[in-house]
Amino acid sequence: MLIACGDALIDFVPTQNTEGREAVMPAVGGSCLNVAIGMARLGAPTGFVGGISTDLFGQMIVDHATASNVDLSLATRSDHQTTLAFVRIVAGESHYAFYDAETATRNWTYRRGTIPLDRGEALHVGSTTLVNDHGAAETKALIADARASSTISFDPNCRPNLVKDKPVYLARMAEFAGSADLIKMSDVDFAYLFGEEPYQQRASALLGQGTSLVVITRGNNGAIAWHAAAGQIEVQAPKVEVADTIGAGDSFQAALLFALHKQGRIARPRLKDIRADELRRALSFAANCAGLTCTRPGADPPWSYEVKWGW
Repeated sequence: MLIACGDALIDFVPTQNTEGREAVMPAVGGSCLNVAIGMARLGAPTGFVGGISTDLFGQMIVDHATASNVDLSLATRSDHQTTLAFVRIVAGESHYAFYDAETATRNWTYRRGTIPLDRGEALHVGSTTLVNDHGAAETKALIADARASSTISFDPNCRPNLVKDKPVYLARMAEFAGSADLIKMSDVDFAYLFGEEPYQQRASALLGQGTSLVVITRGNNGAIAWHAAAGQIEVQAPKVEVADTIGAGDSFQAALLFALHKQGRIARPRLKDIRADELRRALSFAANCAGLTCTRPGADPPWSYEVKWGW
């Protein structure tokens, strides 16, 4: 099983009404839930760990995830309200306003012994859950228990408008990166975390601390990855008509983990030994899945029948 732990929420994505006026449309989202949905739709056995509300929006999340074949038996249901995020597209980038006080996601607690970590090939973490102290602490505890059997995947998916103390946040992201086998971040995330530091320099530092694979996605400029054995690999982004970029990075992450899973390269020792040609195929597949997600509004990762792959 591939497991994603973190946020599940409702995005209100921009659209227009019949009169051409600005409007919003509710869509199930949350970076880590999107990753789970993306992996499950491609055909991997997938579970989601996190807090989901019993309210109206929580039921939307459950229905959406269940229809995508995500196992929600590991999630925690509560009567805390659902996190809401309002999205605006500015210069091609998605900007978010979060309503996340006392929500089901914020109040999620790791229940030791309730998650079959021995069956987990990979555990993915990241995004808004790691901004607050409680979510970060609970996720650290989960990672500590999972590392013996699972490859740890991490995407900071930074949301600066939620960060109250940037130095503390940067230290926290560095700590999570230190426990990860696979790190993926966007170029926007990189700039927020590391400023103008060269990609290669930071990637070398992360590989030097034990990370096996570092990937930076760059929108229309494709993605670039560094691996200690396979070296540096760059793949192009597909040319598509973009509806919006919501969930594109999550779709990339999901497809990358799925591809590594299908190649038999997701386990920690096997990931360390991946060949350059295998990694290039996995990255190209991930870029194509992200591109397809961009062609439709909201976080809507592709299904297996929509993409071509063969391992």
